[in-house]
Formats: sequence, structure tokens, C-alpha cells
Amino acid sequence: MFAGRTVLRTLPLVAAVLALGVMAKADSLVVKTSDGKVHGKLLSNGAVRAFQGIPYAAPPVGDLRWKAPQPAKAWKGELDATKYGHHCAQNHVFDDMVFQESATPDDKGSEDCLTLNVYTPEKSKGKLPVMFWIHGGGYSGGGSSEPRHNGDFMPTKGVVLVTINYRLGVFGFLALPELAAEQGGSSGNYGMMDMVAALQWVKKNIAEFGGDPSNVTIFGESAGSFAVSTLMAAPSAQGLFAKAIGESGGALTTGALEMETLAVRGPKEDEWMKTTGANSLADLRALSTDKILEFAGKKGMIGFSPVLDGKFLSEPVVKIYEEGRQAKVPLLAGFNRDEGFFLSNGMTVEKWKAMGAQRFPENIELFFKLYPGTTDTEAIRSATDFGGDSFIAYGTWKWIEVDRKTGDKDVYRYKLDLAAPPSKFHPGSYAFHSDDIEYIFGTLDTRPGATWRPEDRKLSDQMMSYWTNFAKKGDPNGVDAKGQPLPNWPKYGEGDPVLHLDNPITSRPDENRARYEFWMNNEKK
Repeated sequence: MFAGRTVLRTLPLVAAVLALGVMAKADSLVVKTSDGKVHGKLLSNGAVRAFQGIPYAAPPVGDLRWKAPQPAKAWKGELDATKYGHHCAQNHVFDDMVFQESATPDDKGSEDCLTLNVYTPEKSKGKLPVMFWIHGGGYSGGGSSEPRHNGDFMPTKGVVLVTINYRLGVFGFLALPELAAEQGGSSGNYGMMDMVAALQWVKKNIAEFGGDPSNVTIFGESAGSFAVSTLMAAPSAQGLFAKAIGESGGALTTGALEMETLAVRGPKEDEWMKTTGANSLADLRALSTDKILEFAGKKGMIGFSPVLDGKFLSEPVVKIYEEGRQAKVPLLAGFNRDEGFFLSNGMTVEKWKAMGAQRFPENIELFFKLYPGTTDTEAIRSATDFGGDSFIAYGTWKWIEVDRKTGDKDVYRYKLDLAAPPSKFHPGSYAFHSDDIEYIFGTLDTRPGATWRPEDRKLSDQMMSYWTNFAKKGDPNGVDAKGQPLPNWPKYGEGDPVLHLDNPITSRPDENRARYEFWMNNEKK
């Protein structure tokens, strides 16, 4: 009798406790930002809360097209943050870029796209380090809703992940004299300004999601990596991040790849505007998104890019680094073994010799010493190395090299060597450009057609651990998911040690320094 009464008395208490637990769970999915409350969702793994499609700036449409990002308009009630916002307007760039918010594969996106996503551990304690991802795509394509950038796994390593959209191509980087007249003498770089606006949003709001606004790591791949190196030099971005990670790209090159000044770019863009039939900025703003994309596509895939606009960037990025005026933050950077595999298709000894003689007639002996081609197999490997060096590796190496001399902070350098298995969009087995993304995000299973091996999954966990360790303390060393020590990653200093991400992971002195010095000596020729 007594026991029964005790149970009856206890039942309401149990129900109340359970109800409080449900309420707490629901409350954890509602976060108050400076613009209003957002209501997120729990991802399918149950370990990560996701808040998607949060506006960090006003839609850059109408009169705001080709203007610096403006503050987002506050809202009442709770914003539905359970799905991605539109990816930014773009032409088709790469086949492996797909977008989860799109109903059709050929969706060109929208100009109303300045949103970000926040992923945070379901059970987070204290202020966690923040990792701020900038997607690649040649400043012309891509978006935060690509499956390979999913936030399902990285936050389980004890970080808050932020992924963003930023204006692309003609909408993000058009630099017109008439725009400069309208905007105090500068134009272009709107996509870069979007990144800064998103970082400012993070500084203001991320604590509400469990993140530490004083410990933000910016990281990106390809154009995203170029952007990271540029943000380190941009005055408006200073103080908004504490660490930087660059994957395959650096904006310190000169010569043909150097950023143009507004004085050089402006007249070219003016000529492009006339091809659209517009005679003024007002006419151009009156054109539809699709019509502008149509004319922009005729300029080529990488038709619009960052510029020395006199405001966001007044000096060449390399000059800022050489004079030690970049952000003094720890840096982790590197590239993949086969960034330039596309150049090796059909390569033979004869073709390789002809190419070398044409490109470097004054340095032919040294060229063939660094990139030998005495057999077809050797020529194919050298063509891959040459293509990768000219495309990505040299510029990334130069960024790392200059920053370690003038940055006054620890630098860690890597090279991804493990060749991924063939997949739908990459039928060969290479450590190709962008191959690192799914490893770092733990999203291998989003790559169509790939049959993954145990060594791929192991390396993915190790890379996630290195990256998140670096975000936590500026040092990638530590343990993996099983609590086992990761292979030691030495600082990039005496002896030029490079961590080779492979099976197994090893570190050894840079084997290709002479190749990068060759590029440095020929950069302006």
C-alpha cells in the first residue's frame, strides 16, 4: 500500500522532469540573435544543432546590387532556420557543385543569398572555438549548401562551424568607373566585403550559439583559400579572427595572376557593360539576374575577381605580407599532390619537350632537371606537377613562405598525398584539386560513386582532428577520435618540414623547394 502511494506520488514528478527535458531540448533550438530569434533543428545524428539560412546582411538586390553589404532587417517572432537559403546567383561552373536547397541541378541561384549556417554540438559547454568556412569555386561558383560542406560531423570534435554564402562572379566583383564614382572612388570586391560582414555577424552573435567570438578560425579551399590569405591583409577584417587555414590557394602571386588595379580593370568592365546593351549603371541594374548571368558567361568562367579597389585593398597583398602588416595569427596551409592532373592527359616525351622549350627557352636545362620527361610515364608525372605548381602549389607555398618570415606566429604546412578512389566526377585515382574537402568535413559519403577504403576514413578522422585541434589552440597536434596520439606535425621552420597526409602520415623536409624557387624567379617573366 505504501509502495503504491509512493509510485503514484512520484509519477507527476517524473512527468514534470521529462517535460522539462523536452522543453530544454526545444529551447536549445531557439537562439536569440541581434536581428531576432532563429529556430533551428537537430541533425539526424542527434549530435549537432543546425541553424541554416540566417541572414547576415540585407538582400543585395535593386539599388543594393553592387554595393557594400547593408545590415539585415530585424524580424519579429522566430525565423525558420531549418533549411538553407538560396545559393548565390551563378552560371554553371563545376559538375561536382550541387546544392541541397535546389529543386533542379541547373538552378542558377538568387541574388538574395547573403545567409550563413551555424552548426554547434548538441551538448556544448562553455565557449567553443569557431571555424568559419569560405567555399571555393573560382569566386564564380559554389555555395554553403553543397553536401560536402555539411556540418554533421566537424562540430562533434568540439567546435562551432559557420558556413557562408557570398556574392560571386559579376555580382560580387564587377568594378566599373561609374560604380566608383557612385561609391567614393572604389568599386568591386563586394564578395570580399560580404565575408567581412559575415565575420562581423559572428563576432556579434556567435556566443549565443556556444561559440567564442575571440577564437575564430577562418578556413577555405581554392578561392576560399585565396580569400583567407586576402582577409589576413585586408584592414577591415583585422581583429575578426584569431587563426587561419588555407587549403590550395594563396593571393600573393605577381605577374599574370596579380590583382589588377581599378584603373586597369575599370575600362575593361566598362566595355563588358556595353556588350549587355546597357549604357549606364542604371540600365545595368535594371537587367534581370538571368540576363546579366548570360552576358557574364560570355566573359569566361573566371571573368570577375578581386581587384585593388583603393578601399578594401589599396596595396598588393604580397606587399602587405612582405612588410609584415598582415594579421599576425597562426597559419596552417598546404595543397594536394595532384592539383594539376588535368595537364597530364595524353602527355608524351615529345609533347613535354616541346612544351618546355616553348615556355622556358632561356631556362630549358633547369626546367627539365626539375620536371624531367625521359619516358612517357615521367613526362605524365612532371606535367601533373608542373600544372599543379603553376595553378595552385606555388602561390600557396609563397603565402606560407612569406608569412613565416614576417608573421611572427607558428606556421604548419601539409601536402595531401593519398590518392582518392575513382568517383563520378573524378574517374581517375588522384589527390586532385578540392579532394581534401570531404576528408576535412567527414563527409566522404556525399561524394557520388566513390568506394571508400579504411585508410580514407582513418585519414578523414585524422584531418578533422588536426584542423579542429588547430582551431582550439593554434597547434594541430593532439589525439584522434579514439584518443590515440596523432602523428606529430612539426612547425614549419628549420628544414622546411611538411606533413604528408597519406597512409601512413609522415613528415619530412620539403622535397620540391627548388621547383617553387624556379617559379619565383620566373614569376614576372
